Amino acid sequence: MNTDKNTVIGFVLLAGLFFMYFWYTNKQQTELATYKKHFDDSVAMIKATAEKAAALKNPIKIDSASGAAGIAKPLDSVKETFSYLENEVVKVKLSNKGGQVVGVTLKKYNNYKKENVYLGDSSSLSYPINLGNNQTVQINQILFPTTTILPSENGVQKIEYSFTTAAGKTVRHQFSLQPNKYNIEFNIQLDGTDQLLTNNQVNLIWDVHSYQQERTSVYERQMSNVCFSEGGEFDYVSSKTTKAFEKPIQWIGLVQQFFNTTIIAKDGLASGKLDWQRKIDSGNGLAALQAQMQTKTTGSNASIALSLYYGPNDFQILKTQAPEMEKIVNLGRDLYSFVRPINKYIIMPVFDFFAGFVKNFGWVVLWLTIFIRLVTSPLTYSSYLSSAKMKVLKPELDGIKKRLGDDQQGFAMEQMKLFREAGVNPLGGCIPALLQIPIFFALYSFFNSNISLRGQSFLWSQDLSSYDVIAKLPFTVPMGFGDHISLFTITAVITSVFISVYNMSMTPTQDNPALKYMPYIFPVMLLFIFNRLPSALTWYYTVSNIVTLILQLIIQKFIINHDSILAAIEVKRKTPKKKSNWQSKYEQMMEAQKKVQDLKDKTKK
Repeated sequence: MNTDKNTVIGFVLLAGLFFMYFWYTNKQQTELATYKKHFDDSVAMIKATAEKAAALKNPIKIDSASGAAGIAKPLDSVKETFSYLENEVVKVKLSNKGGQVVGVTLKKYNNYKKENVYLGDSSSLSYPINLGNNQTVQINQILFPTTTILPSENGVQKIEYSFTTAAGKTVRHQFSLQPNKYNIEFNIQLDGTDQLLTNNQVNLIWDVHSYQQERTSVYERQMSNVCFSEGGEFDYVSSKTTKAFEKPIQWIGLVQQFFNTTIIAKDGLASGKLDWQRKIDSGNGLAALQAQMQTKTTGSNASIALSLYYGPNDFQILKTQAPEMEKIVNLGRDLYSFVRPINKYIIMPVFDFFAGFVKNFGWVVLWLTIFIRLVTSPLTYSSYLSSAKMKVLKPELDGIKKRLGDDQQGFAMEQMKLFREAGVNPLGGCIPALLQIPIFFALYSFFNSNISLRGQSFLWSQDLSSYDVIAKLPFTVPMGFGDHISLFTITAVITSVFISVYNMSMTPTQDNPALKYMPYIFPVMLLFIFNRLPSALTWYYTVSNIVTLILQLIIQKFIINHDSILAAIEVKRKTPKKKSNWQSKYEQMMEAQKKVQDLKDKTKK
């Protein structure tokens, strides 16, 4: 890839898109200050709610045998107890306070402290019920007096919490966990909805919080968002703090970089809204979500089937949970949604294919890189061939420029005519640079969201899903560089410089100084862009550059013959030419511009 004018245009476009992308992903951090007041108001509201609940003598203990006018009264014999459901992948902690899940341990994943990932801490799922005598209470404030561990069927573990009001109305919370599953089936049974509910409507309130699991909470917080399915269509929010649902809700999930906590309504929920915010302090809290969801019941008895997913953002696992839930894995969204098909149908299958027989994921990335470079090699060859033709025509172009002097429009017309006669594509030299744009953004999304890379070491990198660190700086370098030095970033930059040096040696002397120094400026820009990116991506870029150098040497030294190219150009010149419509219109436009310029020059004289 020679550093002619068109190649530089490709580099500039590539660099511009790089900066635009990282500006887009990092601007969310600047918006946090805007949400601070909203966040503080939410905290104040939560504190007020807690104080109000304390005033109601929480938790409420139900005496189902009492027929007194006071339906809810304290019973010292009822205390909070915990039960557990456990399979090969999760350990679920449940409490009789509210009869709900209070936390889930993921047994196959560790956090930055080398402890098992724990999800659901400080979270709750509640809804109001009527106890009678104009007394309404949230279900998560009630201590269920009865806990029943049901017999297992086909390895499915079950627990039921229940209580009965003085009026004989019963609430049951049934939980079940299948082998090797991350989702807990949750069934709410209401016997006597006409008295338990107001207007036969269930108003679910789901409060869920996420906490740091990765190396840096800042980056993980930036990657956090809320995903949901509304009206059967996937959507998400990452910068807005509120969302009102206009269509039925299928599921809502609070998503971290590699894990998520999601509530799934098997029969859908009629309406609702959510309010969420990223944490703005320096602690390990990432985000908080409160979702309010409503559904109507019919008859005197009701059953609400839910599923609670606490687990990894694994594409194949999420695909089995609910429709479009696999889109939680960010393979390309919004402005960069065009790379999602590349990831889904090319990158991911090829990666999984190599991962099927290569144990170390660093070598998987290497084979993936070689595959991509081999697939794109025909375009690479075409680019080098176009550059070689441009080099052969350089003496003639210099002669035209010397003859026409400062007549830029005349030179452009003569240049176009020469290229057409010789069969040269002037844009061919920048094809590899432009081709790197969708591939880079596809791999950026893929490596940032691929949980199989998480915690996988390779060479000096301890985690391919995050940046590698060979030196920690006592200060933070601005412009996104950070407080560390990544060795894979250094290798990516150095190999980029090697490519630039090689291309300069193969390129005729440029008259414009900017064209001479641009190939060296670009690698320096990469240093600031790459230093905080996943080491899998910078390792890919390093390998890609090395393969590019090898291909250049082979193609230009052993395949492309400049004498043959010159002979082919001469043959092409003798062949009758048929102008395309675009060429004809372009030449007409250039001639019109030249006439206007000539007229202006005469007027000045």
